[in-house]
Amino acid sequence: MELHSDKTRLIQFGRFAAADRKRDGEGKPETFDFLGFTHICGTIWKSGKFTVKRKTVGKRMTAKLKSIAAELRRRMHDPIGETGEWLQQVVRGYYNYHAVPGNLRCMSMFRRAISRYWWCVLRRRSQRCRWTWVRFEILLVRYLPVPQVKHPYPLERFYAKHPR
Repeated sequence: MELHSDKTRLIQFGRFAAADRKRDGEGKPETFDFLGFTHICGTIWKSGKFTVKRKTVGKRMTAKLKSIAAELRRRMHDPIGETGEWLQQVVRGYYNYHAVPGNLRCMSMFRRAISRYWWCVLRRRSQRCRWTWVRFEILLVRYLPVPQVKHPYPLERFYAKHPR
């Protein structure tokens, strides 16, 4: 087994990466994509301590949204409840994986994009569309869950199991 030379490289990443790169006159530390997240060197706003920020990889989210849009288009004339339950499962599964601290904005964008796709598909079902956004929001509340962080930071999980 060998490492792929285009995909493998050493980068400065960690607690002192920002200070070291600033001292050397190089810009911000590099980011890398791993397991569907872009990992970024950052600091906690209140304390200024180092933290690894994670957000969903843009290409991965775009691909998922395109596949959902195509499936919604295919299910255009299915009953609304059936489509809503399917969409609820898909969105809940996406949230279960991507619900890490700091990724709430990306998950909200995902929910907004899906709701817009679904609204456009419902409006396209007939030539006399009666779907206003106010009426559609009732379906959103019923079927699409609101994003929330489900995976705490690793230290918080560890402390909950092994208090000192």
